[in-house]
Amino acid sequence: MSLRHISAGLLFPLLLGACASNGPVESRPSPTLPPVSGSAGQSARPISPPAAPGDTSRPQPPIAAMPPPQPASPPAPARPSAPAYPDEREGRALVASYLPPAVKDREGWAADIFSAFAALRIAPTPDNICAAVAVIEQESTFQADPQVPGLPRIVRKEIDARRERLHLPKLLVDAALLKGSPDGRSYSARIDALRTEKEMNRLFEDMISELPHGKDLLGGYNPVRTGGPMQVSVAFAEDHVKEKGYPYPRKGSIRDEVFSRRGGLYFGIAILLDYPAPYTQPLYRFADFNAGRYSSRNAAFQQAVARLSGQPLALDGDLLRYTDGNPSSEPSATLQALERLSPRLGFSRAEMLRDLRLEKVSRFAQTPLYGRVFALADADAGVRLPRETLPRIDLKSPKIQRKLTTAWFAERVDTRHRTCLGRNRAATP
Repeated sequence: MSLRHISAGLLFPLLLGACASNGPVESRPSPTLPPVSGSAGQSARPISPPAAPGDTSRPQPPIAAMPPPQPASPPAPARPSAPAYPDEREGRALVASYLPPAVKDREGWAADIFSAFAALRIAPTPDNICAAVAVIEQESTFQADPQVPGLPRIVRKEIDARRERLHLPKLLVDAALLKGSPDGRSYSARIDALRTEKEMNRLFEDMISELPHGKDLLGGYNPVRTGGPMQVSVAFAEDHVKEKGYPYPRKGSIRDEVFSRRGGLYFGIAILLDYPAPYTQPLYRFADFNAGRYSSRNAAFQQAVARLSGQPLALDGDLLRYTDGNPSSEPSATLQALERLSPRLGFSRAEMLRDLRLEKVSRFAQTPLYGRVFALADADAGVRLPRETLPRIDLKSPKIQRKLTTAWFAERVDTRHRTCLGRNRAATP
């Protein structure tokens, strides 16, 4: 069949499917969420781990015969008990006291933030609250559905680029865009009216469900992969629900929940705080939020490997290559550098891969490979090398119009975090 005879109904899904696969919105796709593992340490200015409430008292042994009198001894000091988790009213008030002054609907934002903390059982400390507040402020300035300048231009540019690659006539593409959509407008009119990622997400979801063969040809190709007030990855949210469920009633998909204020905050606070981080400063947790969990720890490991091997490495925090969220068979630069060090390290390739596959969880820092690399690197340097460093990643997205990096993001959020902590020091529990 010639291109002249392709129907508009078939053309548009083909066109947009290829367009979407070419231009993901998030800066970097994140691997499949691994199971949460044990703690890896505490920070000097801690962002508290999830609370672990519960009665730890032990049953008393049966009463035995009365022993002979003994000299009185001073009573043992009482062990301080963990503070009680605040109730909903108290928790909302605490969160509200740290919100920026200009935030509209303060009660609504405070309620949804505290609800996420309570559902995840994360301690609502000033550090933790301000970590969430700082990321929200950076990502959306407290807009539940933030506007993205130039969305119509971004979408049309991607469509036009796809049209040129397929050598499709412009008139044929324009005819496909004039097809009516479920809300009564043409797809072309909806593109021109795009203001937010939520609208863009709904546009592509309508194409997938309503256009002929849309599910077959567009399933999985929605280019909007992050959203909501904390710009959470939809893939992360879907994986998190498989592991931990979802605490709120919902009518639509998890993707739809990401674009709501309540769901976007829940998943954003989960990816930011609901894992043990081994860092001395919150700065590195903020970098992880942008680059992927444990990226700051892994970048420091790459730095040590580069020092030992003499081979320059990109400090991106990814120790393996990934395809569709799973480790690829193609060796990464980090693995190749480690293989050159194999005689000195004393590990086979299989043993290295065994440990590297834990790079997305806490346990990697307890593996033999991690310990051996740092033992040798510290000895060579004559000092203890850093176990954390900012990943060096350029942020790329059709939305980004200037050069930005993960370090830039982390430092901006860290500044907002410190400002937040100064808003209400009297509210510290």
